[in-house]
Order: sequence, then structure tokens, then C-alpha cells
Amino acid sequence: LPFSPASERNQGPILEVLRDLLPPQARVLEIASGTGQHAEHFSTQCPGWTWQPSDVQAQALPAVAARCAALPQVLPPVLLDVLMPAWPLAEQAFDAIYCANMLHIAPWACCAALMQGAARHLVPGGALVLYGPFRVDGEPLAVDTRKAVALLAWLAVTRRPAARETIAGLLWPEADDADAKGALRRTLSVLRSGLHDAGLAVDR
Repeated sequence: LPFSPASERNQGPILEVLRDLLPPQARVLEIASGTGQHAEHFSTQCPGWTWQPSDVQAQALPAVAARCAALPQVLPPVLLDVLMPAWPLAEQAFDAIYCANMLHIAPWACCAALMQGAARHLVPGGALVLYGPFRVDGEPLAVDTRKAVALLAWLAVTRRPAARETIAGLLWPEADDADAKGALRRTLSVLRSGLHDAGLAVDR
């Protein structure tokens, strides 16, 4: 079976984060499953997760199926290109959509398509989990908080100005107004520092 040394190295740290984000019973769609090593490892360690592998390359699917054949909680892999106008899966069916090491090598249109597909196929309150390097003008993005990365992804996809109240309510729905705005100020500071003020305009 095909083997990825990188997937072998990073599967442990990624699993730690997924365990923090997901309940013991969850339905997960994996975008760009590749060799299927993550599907196999995560499902072995967390058998309560129903895992749906997928890949844009049809030739990858038999290896994923073979690697996970002994795991009944791993569903048959499906052929899925995020640029499809309609994905071949039920909408609002997944607690999480997981995508590792795809966006930084894919065309920019795939980023927006992934976000739009996630909006259709995640249950309300579901998680879109991304792993891989974020770069700005070819330089690694030095942002180390989940909220800052989430804010950057949202701004990149929407590509329009947004009121502070809107963003604060989106990222901190459980916080009161003052706490949410304070958290947003700190997150914007982290993001501006990581971007070196490039491409991010913030009005007071």
C-alpha cells in the first residue's frame, strides 16, 4: 500500500487536537484522504467516529479502502472534488470536515469551494478542521491561535468588510458583548502581527 512518512509523523499531534474538538461519537468527512493513513489511525484510536474518506484521484480510493478494510466505522471512500457544484454526500450530515495538507498546494478556488461545501455538509455548529502551512506572499504565517486562523479563513473567503460586532458574534457566540469585543481586539492584534500588517485593514 502507498505510504506517507509525513502522515505517519503528524498523525499523533493531529489526533490530540481532534480529540479536543470532537465528542466520542462523531461523523467525520475527510477531504483528500491520500494514502488513508489518517483514516486508519484516527478510526483505530477513536472507534466511535464514523469516518468518510474521500479523494479527488480515483486511483487513490482502492488503497484507502484496503487499508481500512478491517474497520467497520470507516465508510467506503468516495470520489470528491471540492470544486464540484454538488458533493455526492448528504447535506448537514457531518459533525466535522477534516482536510490536511491540501489547501497550500491546491488552486485558490479550492479554498473557497471547501468553505462553501463545509457550510452545506456540516451540521449546525460543526467543525471545519484544517491542517497544513498557511503562507502570505510565500512566507509562513506566524499565527498560533485557532481563532486567528479561523478569522483569517473567514475573511479570505468572504472578501468583504465586516463589522466588529458581526465577527465577535461569529467567533465568540457564548460571550457577552464586552468580552467578545475584547477577545476580537486581541485576535486582530495576533493576526496583524502574523501578517506584518499586509492585506488586513482594521478600522477602530
